[in-house]
Amino acid sequence: MDESLRTAARVGNISELYTLIHRNGNVLRRLDKVEFIETPLHIAAEEGCTRFAMEIMSLKPSFARKLNQQGLSPVHLAVEKGHKEMAVRLLEIDTGLARIKGKNGETPLHYISRFGNCDDLLDKILEASPDCIRDVSNQNRTALHMAVENKRLDVLQVLIGTLRKKDYYRETVNRKDEEGNTALHLAARNNQLKMVKLLLNCKADRQAKNQDGLTALEVAEQHNIRESVIVLRGFYIPLVSNFSHQFDKQIIKYATKASSLIFHDMENISEQGRNTLLVILGLLLTATYQTSLSPPGGVWQADCSSSSPGSKLIERRKSPGSIGTAVMDQSYFLMFYSLTYIVFIAAFFLTLALLKPFPRGIRNTLQLLLAFLTLCFDQSISTIAPTFLIAIILRTFSTIIFVFMLFMCIKYKVSKLSVSIVGCWIFPSFSLSILAGGVVVGAIQGFLLFLILYDEFGKEPC
Repeated sequence: MDESLRTAARVGNISELYTLIHRNGNVLRRLDKVEFIETPLHIAAEEGCTRFAMEIMSLKPSFARKLNQQGLSPVHLAVEKGHKEMAVRLLEIDTGLARIKGKNGETPLHYISRFGNCDDLLDKILEASPDCIRDVSNQNRTALHMAVENKRLDVLQVLIGTLRKKDYYRETVNRKDEEGNTALHLAARNNQLKMVKLLLNCKADRQAKNQDGLTALEVAEQHNIRESVIVLRGFYIPLVSNFSHQFDKQIIKYATKASSLIFHDMENISEQGRNTLLVILGLLLTATYQTSLSPPGGVWQADCSSSSPGSKLIERRKSPGSIGTAVMDQSYFLMFYSLTYIVFIAAFFLTLALLKPFPRGIRNTLQLLLAFLTLCFDQSISTIAPTFLIAIILRTFSTIIFVFMLFMCIKYKVSKLSVSIVGCWIFPSFSLSILAGGVVVGAIQGFLLFLILYDEFGKEPC
């Protein structure tokens, strides 16, 4: 490179740049022909001369994707030197720069994970190219591996927070490097207790083994790191944990294909199409819920003062035609509300799926409200059922439909919060409605609901 051009790039002298171009119109073209070379953009990125870099980018955008003799792109250099504005401006022009692989197959995200999150640069890169978090180096290491290896807890927290919103979350968190180590293995080996807790809280697989056949717990025991051993053990029971792990793998395997039947290309729906579908699903939820409040033909009426709540419950269990139960014939009631359950539960899950792109706070609030609406729907149907037997049959049917839809949605991860709340209501009601009274069932449901809400809102965010 011409020494005058090098000096102009180092000090950010745009006037000198055009003076050199005036003298020789091919001064930049010669550099473009060499595969690995230090360009003026590399120098400007390293020195933090943003205005000069933007001028070069407008003249020669191809320079941004070139690697110098050390195997680094301009974005790599900007990240390494901590020039946030430089890196951000380059990514604004070309978001693909976030996924350029340089020396050792490392991307700029790997570099941030090594050198630290200077001025929240990590957030900007993930905003420009969220999927770069999946990229691996030549050692098959993700940015999570790099963050743990270099003890960058702040970086790991941001990476995990981003991953939790993605379908490939579990896959990336448990990605193995060339030695078979996951990020959890490295955190256990390096005695990074906070990282171990963070990864475990975010579903890192403690069963995963490296090429030496060791789990993260065994790695910690091998290095005699007592704190990590205690945390990794927790309530770990090998036989139960292994069964749970294998069962979980099989569910995910078979649910992947099933979920694609309903949720294929869900994320590619336009904003207008998404809004239209939400309106349609809202109407379906409203219409089906209304049938639980006003069943066709109405309900049996009588003087409520004539019997106590306890006697009414006994009456309902013994005979049809009880106060507040549907007038419909039992067979028609069963057929009508079986179809109603299918429509309501399917609309419920599809609405959850359409809410995924929403901001987390709004999304969680809407999902919570939808879950409570579903609980009210289920309770209302059980209340108006003509007989106790019909109520049990419908509870059985609703449980089957819920589980079927749940399996469909496991891969897509529609909403752990909503699904957990509805599940903790339906399953105890189904299994205990015959054996126990309403107070016992309600207490169990209330306890499970508390645990779910605490798990979602009571813990520190990943």
